[in-house]
Amino acid sequence: MDPQEEVVATRVASPAKAGTITRIKLENFMCHRSLSIEFIDYVNFITGQNGSGKSAILTALCVAFGIKARGTQRATTLKEFIKNGCSQALVVVEMKNEGVDAFRPDLYGKKITIERKITESGNASVLKDWQGKKVASRKEDLQELVDHFNIDVENPCVIMTQDKSREFLHAGSGKEKFKFFFRATLLQQVKDLLSNIDSNIEAAEAIVGEMEQELQPLVEGIKHLEEKLKVVEHYEEMKQQFDVLRRMLPWSEVYDVDRKLNPELAKLQKCQNRKPTCEDRIKKSKEALEKVQADHVAKKVTIASLLEKTEGLQQRKNELQKNLSEATKEKVHLEEEQSSRQRYIRQKLEGIRWLQQQIRDIHDRSVQASQAEKVEREEGFHKLQNAIDESAEEVKRLQEIEFELESKVNATFEEIKLIREEMEEKKREHIDLQTQVRRLESQLTNKVTAFGGDSVLRLLQIIERHHQKFKKPPLGPIGAHVALTGDDNWAFALEVAIGKLLNAFVVTCHEDLLILRDCAKSCGYHNLQIIIYDFERPLLSIPEHMLPDHGLATVMSVLYSEIPTIMNVLIDQGSVERQVLVKDYDAGKIVVFERRSPNVKEAYTMDGVRMFTRGGTQTTLPPDTRIRSGRLCAAVDDQISHVEEEILKISGEIRSAETWKYSSEANLQKFKDQLHNTKRRRVGIQRRVTAQELHLRDLKNSAQDEATIEQDSNVDELEQEILKEQLEVQSREDSLEKLKIRLDQAQEKIDEAMKSVDILVESFKDDIQALQDAENALVSIEETMVQAAGAVEHFKNIMEVKIIPEIIQQENKIAGLRKERERKFKEASSLFPEEEVAGMDFTHVTPELIRTRIARLEERIRREEGRHDESADQLRSKIHKRTQRKEGKQRKFQFYREKLEMLRQALSLRHAKFQRNATLLKRQLHWQFNGHLRKKGMSGKIQVDLSSETLSIQVQMPQDSSVSMVRDTRGLSGGERSFSTLCFVLALHEMTEAPFRAMDEFDVFMDAVSRKISLDTAVDFAASHGCQWIFITPHDISMVKTGPCVKKQQMAAPRP
Repeated sequence: MDPQEEVVATRVASPAKAGTITRIKLENFMCHRSLSIEFIDYVNFITGQNGSGKSAILTALCVAFGIKARGTQRATTLKEFIKNGCSQALVVVEMKNEGVDAFRPDLYGKKITIERKITESGNASVLKDWQGKKVASRKEDLQELVDHFNIDVENPCVIMTQDKSREFLHAGSGKEKFKFFFRATLLQQVKDLLSNIDSNIEAAEAIVGEMEQELQPLVEGIKHLEEKLKVVEHYEEMKQQFDVLRRMLPWSEVYDVDRKLNPELAKLQKCQNRKPTCEDRIKKSKEALEKVQADHVAKKVTIASLLEKTEGLQQRKNELQKNLSEATKEKVHLEEEQSSRQRYIRQKLEGIRWLQQQIRDIHDRSVQASQAEKVEREEGFHKLQNAIDESAEEVKRLQEIEFELESKVNATFEEIKLIREEMEEKKREHIDLQTQVRRLESQLTNKVTAFGGDSVLRLLQIIERHHQKFKKPPLGPIGAHVALTGDDNWAFALEVAIGKLLNAFVVTCHEDLLILRDCAKSCGYHNLQIIIYDFERPLLSIPEHMLPDHGLATVMSVLYSEIPTIMNVLIDQGSVERQVLVKDYDAGKIVVFERRSPNVKEAYTMDGVRMFTRGGTQTTLPPDTRIRSGRLCAAVDDQISHVEEEILKISGEIRSAETWKYSSEANLQKFKDQLHNTKRRRVGIQRRVTAQELHLRDLKNSAQDEATIEQDSNVDELEQEILKEQLEVQSREDSLEKLKIRLDQAQEKIDEAMKSVDILVESFKDDIQALQDAENALVSIEETMVQAAGAVEHFKNIMEVKIIPEIIQQENKIAGLRKERERKFKEASSLFPEEEVAGMDFTHVTPELIRTRIARLEERIRREEGRHDESADQLRSKIHKRTQRKEGKQRKFQFYREKLEMLRQALSLRHAKFQRNATLLKRQLHWQFNGHLRKKGMSGKIQVDLSSETLSIQVQMPQDSSVSMVRDTRGLSGGERSFSTLCFVLALHEMTEAPFRAMDEFDVFMDAVSRKISLDTAVDFAASHGCQWIFITPHDISMVKTGPCVKKQQMAAPRP
């Protein structure tokens, strides 16, 4: 299938969109008295001779959509379109109104009819529904329809009349081409609109400025006083806060030691409780060892006495056993020789009996066998066959049982495998929870450890020692300076949202960053995140229109920090003002995916699910399994209790799984035993069946052989052979008698030796048994002694290596802490009584944090001293008096100014977007223009200068590859200029949207080859983009392929 036909087939299968033209009807319009022409939803060609009224169709289309007469470039007034000799003209345009883009389908239905009636005195437009009923007649209604379908008939990319085509073809000026580009892409319309808005805003600002001139001096005075009052109040507040922190500092060190002392005391008590238990075990193990050692000595004495007693008897026993062994070997040799000769005699006797049976069989077969013997043989065969069948059924039943047991064994094995995997997973989770409990206990002692562990404590100590090196003391970790404003429900969501920032430090310049990085390296704190930020910058004020809806909770709304810099960093680095918190996934789905609430970057649920939209793609990320709790949570004790409950729960699940595993393993062993017994029974029955089948076959073969034996066997030969065999047997039996005499003699020797051994053994039987029992008991005692000694050594090692050093270490540590507390308590009491800080909260503060705050406040107070000559009360009195005179009008003017500022910001944003879109459009125009030129083997370039408002087109012909590009289209031939114009127009078409497009005489001045390429290019472009196209040309279009998406119509020739 041709590529163009493939595109056509695809477009036919797809529904046409609303706004396409289905029919145009003209009455007394220009050269047409009555004309009705229908269009399909895709490509329409209208051909005809010059003067046949082709271009009048596009003019009527423009008039129907409300264009003025001058806009058509065909007349100055609409009445000039009335046919000569007529008083009025009528233009009717019917268009589809189906699909998702339909215009008010409940009112107009599936079709909209636009009628514009032109008379000598005026004109009127009417909109009708699908039934032909009048719906609207106002100009605003027609404009609403035009705006809805984005129909701009003055845009040359929507309707390219022959006048506009010629205008562009002959336009040599770059500014004229730039105007064409700007009009086609609607950039000119947007630019004019922005300029008009800018003028209106400037006029409004001038009016507001004139209104504010009267109050400006008073406002400036009050503003000056208010700023001065804020500075004075802030100064006084800093002094009060400085005094409070100065009192808190010494006592915070005391309480910090208390927080460290309590867990150490608990740890010491735990170690001390282990010491008596271990001592008791050592004592019991020693007692058991002493008892076993005494038994060991006694048993060795007993064994020694028994060995002395039995040593001589043992030597005599060994000699007798040696003689017995030699006699036994001789007997075995004689018995083997006797067995061999007996077997040979039996074989010969069997041969004789077989020969005798052969003789009897010959005599028996000479007489006809009776019918009774035959029936009896058949009954025997039948019974044997029934027994074989019953055994086969039993084998089949046992095989079924065996298959069922194998299935149970496999299923039980898989069950045990799953239980083991589940137990491993639970054990890993148990270890993780225990690690989390230890971390939370450390956090309970000192909040700062939650944001870097012991490394951050070492870093803070180093920062305190080297604080004079910094221009301003660093702030951090960030998590230690923020807190939740409400309950802990959002703690986990905040950990997922900004958890990476909570460990970071903030410095004011790059030099401080290098110093802080060296401090971190010296204490072993690697990969420390450091952020540079201006500490003097006040708390950021975010406009309401840049925040999410008021009904949505954000990360910023649930956080609190006394330091503006911390909040500014969270806003700039973490976008906390645009991170929304939702209860669950359903609520987040409504906010992020369905409503697409503005200014929402991401949404986080309580359980840590992250939801966001990027470029039309909806993304939902599950929570990080490595995060189990929020470090900003205030109720750490509750978290520890909750985690310990989970540990108990998981421990119970592990025990249940172990019980289940033991039960499954017992079932597995039972099934294996049953399977083994079943297989053994089956194999036995199968062997019996095989033997019975062989026996039956032998019987049948014997009966068959008996029937076929010849009646005339040679009996004499058989009797001679029997005589010969009997003589051989007689000779063998004589030699066997001699061998029996020797065997009896060997047996007498064995009996005599055994009798001697029995007499000797009987004499010291009791002593030997006693010796063996004693040796066995000694081995058992030695094993018990080794175990007891190992137990004593084990518990001694635990006591000496672990328990006692831990107790000593804890006692030394506690003694040091108590001395430190006593020293700091004296220092604090000498400075400030403890009663002064009794009501202060020391829960979440550390000495390092207080020192940092004091240093910062001291620096600020030093800078502010001597700068204030009036008190805060005096300034408040002055402000109150002046504010009463201007308060009313100021609020109104301030409201106006805020609105104008919002408009100015929005306009600036739109100017920036306009410049960006214009840049993107000129690049897109160049790429698409060059792409269309390649279809004819040409290449080109479009250069658009937005500053000078010029556009230049450069074209290079394929045969002139060595020549520089043609920089002016007027230097091309007529066909080449028309084709380049078509490529330029098609490139612009791809950048605009409209339900239909129309082009008149686009192939003017083209030769046959250029026209065919141009027509194929235009049809391919129209089919691939799927919108309605109307092409008007006076030339032959027979080379255009027909199809369901292409319609050709021939206009009647003009009358002479």
